[in-house]
Amino acid sequence: MPEITAAVVKALRERTGLPMMDCKRALEETGGDQEKAVELLRKAGMKTMEKRAGRETAFGRIAVVANLQPPQGAIIELRCESAPVGSNEEFVQLAQDLAQQLATGPGAASPEQLLAQSSPSQPGTTLKHQFDELNHRIREVFRLHRIARIDGQCGGYVHHDGAKGVLLHVENGNATVAKDICMHIVAMRPRCTRVEELDPAVVEKEREILGEAARREGKPEKIIAKMVEGRLRSFYAEHCLVDQPFAKDPAKTVGQVAEEAGMRILGFVHWEIGKE
Repeated sequence: MPEITAAVVKALRERTGLPMMDCKRALEETGGDQEKAVELLRKAGMKTMEKRAGRETAFGRIAVVANLQPPQGAIIELRCESAPVGSNEEFVQLAQDLAQQLATGPGAASPEQLLAQSSPSQPGTTLKHQFDELNHRIREVFRLHRIARIDGQCGGYVHHDGAKGVLLHVENGNATVAKDICMHIVAMRPRCTRVEELDPAVVEKEREILGEAARREGKPEKIIAKMVEGRLRSFYAEHCLVDQPFAKDPAKTVGQVAEEAGMRILGFVHWEIGKE
C-alpha cells in the first residue's frame, strides 16, 4: 500500500472540504486511492445525513430572479439548520443557481425536477450534484422547500438577510417602481393583490365583527350595514396590496403608484423562511 503522506491527505481534504482525520481514514481504507476515498467519504456522508433527516431546518435563503425582458421570474426557498450556513457563500450561490435555472430553464413542477437540471454556475454538473456536494461538506440538513415560477414580466427583491423575498408579476413593467413595490410588500405583508382575492369567509367574519362593534356603540340598525361597508375599506387597505398606502409615499396607494408608472400589478409571491 502506498504511503499515506500528509500531502496526500491534504490534497483529499482540499478536494472534499472534509476534516483531515476523515480524509486520512478514507485513504487508509482504500489503499491510498483518491477516487475510491472520495466515493467512500460520499457514502459515509449520505449515511450521516440520513440519520439527521428529521432535524429542523428553521434557517436558509430566499433567492429571486426577476426580469422584465425577457419576461420571466422565479423564487425559491432553500432551508438549512443554522443561520451561519444560510449566509455561507456557497449556500447563497446554490440558492441563486436554483432560482436562475428555474427562471430561465424549461421549468419544474417540483423541487426534485429542478434539482435534476443543470447548474448555471457549474457547467456539466446538475443542481442535485452541487446540492449534495455542499451538503456533504457542511453536514447540515438542506431542504429545497418550495419553488415558484412566473412566465411574465417580473420585479423582485430579497431582504438583506436573505430570509424574506418577493416576486412581483406586472404588466408594462418599470424596474425601479416594481422593486420599490416588492420592498413595500416585505415591509407591509399584504395578504393579496386585490379585494376580490380575499377569502370570502375572512371578509364575512370581519363584517360580523364590525357590525357587532357598531351595535355596541348604539348605532341604529338601519345604518349599520352602510357603516360596516365604509369601515371595511380600512380592512381592505390593510390587507390588499393595491389599496395599501405606499410605504415610501403614504399619500398614495400602491395601486396609484403603479398606475402613475404605467404599470399594472397582476400578482405577487411573498415568502419568509420558515413561514408558509
